Amino acid sequence: MRTTTRTAVVLLAAVGLIAACGDDDDDGGASPEVTDSVAEEPATTVAATDPPPDAATTAPAEGGGSNTICIIVPPVENPFFGSMSDIAAAKATELGYEVLQLVHDDDASKQLELVESCITSDASAIVLDNAGADASVAAVQAAKDAGIPSFLVDREISAEGVAVSQIVSNNFQGATILAEYFAELMGEEGQYVELTGKDTDTNAAVRSQGYHEVLDALPDMEMVAQQTANWSQTEGFSVMASILQANPDIKGVIAGNDTMALGAQAALIAADRADVIVVGFDGSDDAILSIANGELKATSLQPVAEMAEQAVIQADAFLTSGSTGKDEKQSIDMVLLTPENACQYALFAPTGSTDPCT
Repeated sequence: MRTTTRTAVVLLAAVGLIAACGDDDDDGGASPEVTDSVAEEPATTVAATDPPPDAATTAPAEGGGSNTICIIVPPVENPFFGSMSDIAAAKATELGYEVLQLVHDDDASKQLELVESCITSDASAIVLDNAGADASVAAVQAAKDAGIPSFLVDREISAEGVAVSQIVSNNFQGATILAEYFAELMGEEGQYVELTGKDTDTNAAVRSQGYHEVLDALPDMEMVAQQTANWSQTEGFSVMASILQANPDIKGVIAGNDTMALGAQAALIAADRADVIVVGFDGSDDAILSIANGELKATSLQPVAEMAEQAVIQADAFLTSGSTGKDEKQSIDMVLLTPENACQYALFAPTGSTDPCT
């Protein structure tokens, strides 16, 4: 581990790039592994700050010539990605690295340009929430070819052996626990709507698969509409308003992320249909506030803080010892947030409070 503490700096002027803003987009790509049990608390991950037993005989990784870690994420207007970037940056600073925080706006071409800028600036490592499973392989490979290791969070890429680590939420498990609670709230009957994420995003498909693993087994649950709102709160509002006109008897809405769920909830409130059950996915602070206000009924919490910190911890271990001591693909179970426990979480992590939610 580095022992020198430095102040995080943004090097955008040095590389001639400006981190742009984009739409409210979410995340994408955990493989649909199903764990045997539902997590009551976030799964404990052992920090890779200590080198593995054989690390003493392993040469440190090459990395770039600087002491900088590049952190590249989708649009930070979505609090999921903003938190991801800030938490990773804080951990990198704590470990003595300088930090370059960049935004690729879910644009694979821009992502490649940003990665190339990190290569040019001799970054030590890259932490990346990527712009697409297939489209991002070239950028990660370019970094590897330049001797710069990449540590992926939230979304996997479609190739193995290119990134050092791919750390994601267990999206399938998170979707199934949410769907089970949604079905319970629905009384296992009635018409419902599903709002999905971007068609090109692996997470959108995995979450939908998890929902239908549960809901399709219930004969009295009827999906009357399934439509993408592209992870966007604005589209969630407009799509929900349109679906409601064609399906006035809907009883519930299950969304692929919190921003779409919040947009749908706003549309339902505007139409005087606050009685419709709406659940989201991510565990954002906005969703937690909505649950506290009696609007959204539940969300599945992605362990953003744990993923972000682990990416940096593993980068530090790899640069120091040449190994993270972990498998490339790592999946962390999710937590169901309801009115009973949502107040005990903030910034995508437990607050430590055990006070009952009121």
